Amino acid sequence: MTTTSSTTLPLPASFSLDARLQRPLVILLALAAPLLALAMGKSWVRVLDFALLYVLLAIGLNLVVGFAGLLDLGYIAFYAVGAYTWAFLASPHFGIHLPFWIVLPLGAGFAALAGLALGFPTLRLRGDYLAIVTLGFGEIIRIFMNNLNQPINITNGPQGIDSIDPLTIAGLDLSRDLDLFGVQIPSLMLYYYAFLGCVVVALILVRRLQISRIGRAWAAIRDDELAAKAIGIDTRMMKLLAFALGATFGGVSGGLFAAFQGFVSPESFSLMESIVVLTMIVLGGMGNLAGVVVGAILLTALPELLRHFAVPMQMALFGKTLLDPEVLRMLLLSLAMIVMMLVRPAGLLPARTRYAHRDRRNA
Repeated sequence: MTTTSSTTLPLPASFSLDARLQRPLVILLALAAPLLALAMGKSWVRVLDFALLYVLLAIGLNLVVGFAGLLDLGYIAFYAVGAYTWAFLASPHFGIHLPFWIVLPLGAGFAALAGLALGFPTLRLRGDYLAIVTLGFGEIIRIFMNNLNQPINITNGPQGIDSIDPLTIAGLDLSRDLDLFGVQIPSLMLYYYAFLGCVVVALILVRRLQISRIGRAWAAIRDDELAAKAIGIDTRMMKLLAFALGATFGGVSGGLFAAFQGFVSPESFSLMESIVVLTMIVLGGMGNLAGVVVGAILLTALPELLRHFAVPMQMALFGKTLLDPEVLRMLLLSLAMIVMMLVRPAGLLPARTRYAHRDRRNA
């Protein structure tokens, strides 16, 4: 009996060159993005800022849904906890003005505690039941924020809290334009680079978690919880850890949102926001960090493009506006999700490890 040895053919030089250039090109694009957006107007830099906040949210939710397989429809509640923590501790509402390096970790910590509070009663739930409970948790937080204005005014109710302190780093107020050697740098660009730094740190941390023993335990729970228990994984602690860490990123994003916006109200934390963040993960590819980033940026930027061009296009074609841009945006978003589920159910950039067994089976 003879055996045949397989040889690995070297890749062409162009493939290795592309692989080497891929990361520098992404870094260059990320750094130059606000300059390109500024050429189209400051509003587009603001869109990029919000895109990075959504990326942070999507990274945290992907940790729960994509890595651990726990469907969470109330994730926006942690966003609200982080935002209101900043509003309470850095605004005239209570007369407290703490620096960001105290407020932001506190917001992340309170959000993590909220994640644990959600995780404990849902340890035995999966699928639809878990989704219903988490949905209720998100609505409870929003209703609390909306009604805690009497008999003691804590959240200022539906009117929200304004005049929130901006993000100040090393004495630099990011809400004011910076004059650097005679070059005027807009405040929106300063916030962009601050948010970009947070996103980079979050990606590094989550990537390290994904390839660690914790990440492999989450993957085992996601694929088969009973088998994970059988091989000795403490599924209880791993689920609680997923909820807590995912909520932490939501709290950080919420704090940055409050500092950037200067105003928070319960309307910003509706169920639709949770669904939008979940949609970003599904569209990009659950379990894949690159896919999550792409999905968050696409679903933040494309609706704004549609908002700017929907009315002129309808006027040019029909002579009047048939559909409001907001209605058209939701319609196209729904159609896009239906098409994605039919054509690419794993997302635009599916996680390879999650679907590797399917690839081998279909080969």
